[in-house]
Amino acid sequence: MDHPVFKPLHAPHCTAVCSSCNLREICLPVGLSKEELAHIDGRLVMARLKVARGAKLFQAGDRFTAVYAVWTGFFKSCVSSKDGREQVTGFQMSGELVGLDGIGQRVHEIDAVALEDSQVCVIAYDELETLSIEVNSLQHQFHRVMSREIVRNQGVMLLLGSMHAEERVAAFLLNLMHRLSARGFSASAIVLRMSREEIGSYLGLKLETVSRTFSKFQAHGLLSVHHRQIQITDPDGLQNLVDGITAV
Repeated sequence: MDHPVFKPLHAPHCTAVCSSCNLREICLPVGLSKEELAHIDGRLVMARLKVARGAKLFQAGDRFTAVYAVWTGFFKSCVSSKDGREQVTGFQMSGELVGLDGIGQRVHEIDAVALEDSQVCVIAYDELETLSIEVNSLQHQFHRVMSREIVRNQGVMLLLGSMHAEERVAAFLLNLMHRLSARGFSASAIVLRMSREEIGSYLGLKLETVSRTFSKFQAHGLLSVHHRQIQITDPDGLQNLVDGITAV
């Protein structure tokens, strides 16, 4: 697959360095010492690329060569069926890795689509393996990232298998709130980069159910909704829903 949307920001060799990046404390190099950061600077990130809104970073069937750290923007990962239906499997934001699905078979199993104009740091997998041998802390952190991905997938299975619609939407909003807060954004004011239909696909709910649940939450004072802007006014109330303490 060709990627005409890719626009390298650094040429001929990427000068992006992890040691001076404001995302390093939530991205792959978190926890590395100054000496270790100096060792990987200029080697871990081979390029920084722009991906236009609606464009695919990669798609199922593409050869796997790299993992991608989201620098700015927002992505969705999804699987498309032969009849054109799409199943959203996750959403990724700044500091998170995209492309781990291709490690096993060296072929991507999913599509990664930009939900807004985005930029990613390209991390060549062969170089990552080399650096992981040279810097044990990097290897440990990469293993932690993959472990979190496994736990996240298990959490989604639990969410889809045992929660009612209101609990699923509440858990989704709380998860999004905590992830944004860790990146220095408001913990209560959320701008949804994904559509309600995409949220429904991820949560195993119909579009109408997601919209109705938002309206119900607003009527009960848990949040206020204005198009894609969500103001969470009662996070404890949402948590009580997830915990099964209350219902709406």
